Amino acid sequence: MDGMPSHPEAVQRAPSLVFARRDTGDLVLDLYRPPGADGPVPVVLWLHGGGWFTGDRKLAPDLAPRVLATGCAMASIEYRLSGQALFPAQWHDVRAAIRFLRVNSARYGLDPDAIGLWGASAGGHLAALTGLTGRLDTVPGERETGAVPVRAVAAAYPPVDLAEVVADAEAAGRPGESSPEARLLGGHPVDRPDAARQASPLTWITADAPPFQLSHGTGDVLVSHRQSERLHAALVAGGVPSELYLLDSYPHAFLTATEPFSTASAVRRTALDGDKPVEFGFPDIDNFFRKHLRNPSTTGENR
Repeated sequence: MDGMPSHPEAVQRAPSLVFARRDTGDLVLDLYRPPGADGPVPVVLWLHGGGWFTGDRKLAPDLAPRVLATGCAMASIEYRLSGQALFPAQWHDVRAAIRFLRVNSARYGLDPDAIGLWGASAGGHLAALTGLTGRLDTVPGERETGAVPVRAVAAAYPPVDLAEVVADAEAAGRPGESSPEARLLGGHPVDRPDAARQASPLTWITADAPPFQLSHGTGDVLVSHRQSERLHAALVAGGVPSELYLLDSYPHAFLTATEPFSTASAVRRTALDGDKPVEFGFPDIDNFFRKHLRNPSTTGENR
């Protein structure tokens, strides 16, 4: 767990920090901190996609400069893939990373009470699931204890209702038995309903959940945009602040595609304003984290 000097003000990058030890090997994260920051800074955890069966903490464009420009640190983390361990191992790993950063916050110049989650696809699922259960001391199957509260969650094209995401895919011609969701759960969600329910963020919504920003392309054939619509509606019904951006005709993985994503025509949906045509891009994600992590007094203790 070495790799960062004792004066966090001088630090810009600390790679390969071990945050958990598992039977399958050590889990590591790369930590980036704004240079010259005065005092503890908020931190955003990036959770990579890859269908839970592929990918690592480097599976993304260089997102760190964007996060650092908001005045926040960024931690890009790894979690066990479904070929190494079935769910809920991945959930446990994300929670372990948050605990590590909270326990070591003074050492790394971080604000332990200003943590955000940002993920895409499978990473968006884990961000949503972890954000909604952060105030629990433990979750099913977890040996470690301690709540992992976060202040904000940004999720791009996340599967959030695992039974229905497979049904959506099967309707589009993708086999359910070999789906990423089946690999994650150890069987088709229809055959593992309890596991599918436990793994679905929709199951865990409570009124004290942190604010959410959801983004999803209406041209996504891997994870239907109905998934994000369903989560947004459930969050709003539960009294949780949520904003949903539906990007016109955009496919899956637009956030981490090889061609840089800039802005896209979208519909913004909120509880107060309904649907409004807008342009959506990285600045909207930046502003979301600025609002909820850099200015937490504007969002309340839990928001």
